[in-house]
Amino acid sequence: MINCIIVDDEPLASALLENHISKIDHLRLAGKADNAIEAYKILQNQNINLMFLDIQMPHLNGIDFLKSLPQKPKTIFTTAYRDFAIEGFELEAVDYILKPITFERFFRSVERLLRYETSSEENFIMFRTNGMYRKIMLSEIIYFESQGNDIKVILNTKEYFVSKTKITDLETVLAHKGFVRIHRSFIINSRYMTAFNHHEIFLGQYQIPVGRSYKEQFDSFISMVSKNRLL
Repeated sequence: MINCIIVDDEPLASALLENHISKIDHLRLAGKADNAIEAYKILQNQNINLMFLDIQMPHLNGIDFLKSLPQKPKTIFTTAYRDFAIEGFELEAVDYILKPITFERFFRSVERLLRYETSSEENFIMFRTNGMYRKIMLSEIIYFESQGNDIKVILNTKEYFVSKTKITDLETVLAHKGFVRIHRSFIINSRYMTAFNHHEIFLGQYQIPVGRSYKEQFDSFISMVSKNRLL
């Protein structure tokens, strides 16, 4: 089940999207907002997987709103304007649909997301915690913190749990999957990185130190993932 929200200040467009969503079993409408401020409140309080986002809205447009989010849900732009398509896809939007939105076009867009989710299904890891094994998608993990022979796993739902795992074992498993060890006690998921310097990294609200012996490794990683993007 994919929890989704509609962010659109046009009542008719919002109602049409709600009707389209109701026809697809995999989608669950978790909320509606007519501006970015209301949408942000929903994102803070619920685990949202998909956002149908208009661009021209009061207070803050959809492009700037998505840029401002440290943890971005999958997003499908729904708009009457072609002008923002390139910028929308630069933000890694799933799709960019022009209004008026037919169900056929809506369905193709959602099908693209479902194909992506299916192909990403193998990107998970199993942790033993509280006497059972727990399956966690790599995309849900913000960072790991070593606590002796245990590992603390911090998730994008603001939840965390502890597992009997060594950080050195995790480092091997997560190689080439967007994770990087930046400290003897921390491995971070680079997709959540919002700012950094040579001494610390910000993952939204989280501030993580860069260990002295890991600076060269971190600098190499940054050079690789940020090629032609650092200005």
